[in-house]
Amino acid sequence: MNPVIVRDVKIGEDIPKICVPIVGVTREEILNEAKSFENIPLDIVEWRVDWYEDVFDFEKVESTLKELRNILKNIPVLFTFRTIKEGGEKSIEVQDYVELNIRAAKSGYVDLIDVEVFTGDKEVKEIIEEAHASHVKVVASNHDFHKTPAQDEIVSRLRKMQELDADIPKIAVMPKSPKDVLTLLAATEEMAGQYAKGPIITMSMAADGVISRLCGEIFGSALTFGAASKTSAPGQIGVRELKNILEILHNKEN
Repeated sequence: MNPVIVRDVKIGEDIPKICVPIVGVTREEILNEAKSFENIPLDIVEWRVDWYEDVFDFEKVESTLKELRNILKNIPVLFTFRTIKEGGEKSIEVQDYVELNIRAAKSGYVDLIDVEVFTGDKEVKEIIEEAHASHVKVVASNHDFHKTPAQDEIVSRLRKMQELDADIPKIAVMPKSPKDVLTLLAATEEMAGQYAKGPIITMSMAADGVISRLCGEIFGSALTFGAASKTSAPGQIGVRELKNILEILHNKEN
């Protein structure tokens, strides 16, 4: 399996990488949170731009991205507008979503963008092609806050993302029981072992699913999300605790 390389980070190689979200509402909150990351063990920063109060004014988005880039220096930035239908903060028209992601990719300030795979095949392909033309990697994603689909359905969704030429397929599902967590982990192992051309990201959300955020190296998920302050999804744990547990599991494997 080939890792996805962004700046100095190799996603899909060695210990799972840690991504920390920024979920500030104002420019000041966003930049202050980025400044607080200086001594935090992270690999990637995700800007959840759907939280930003000026997200529909791209000049302000780009200006804030520029400042983020300056603060974060060589830390890779993942740009994400999570739509309300997949657990985000705002609704957005499809064409506006396409334009926002393409303009972010072309800005030169981001390293990866997150594209929700069920936006529409045509639109997803357009975003991915434009991102790749700008040397930006794409995480194709799906977030099911209602249930955990069957194992074959999870694998099918991940394979669809890969077929659309995304660099990293990602799925997050909601467990209703411990058995649902096992379903997610089994699907992860199947996808990683049989179909994946590169790294994948999977997780089971909420308290029941926390274990899935920790054992990626065993089952095949290459990146996990931890919270430095405010969480962006149910089940995220503190980034320092996350780092410690990942290292314990990694060292036991070796």
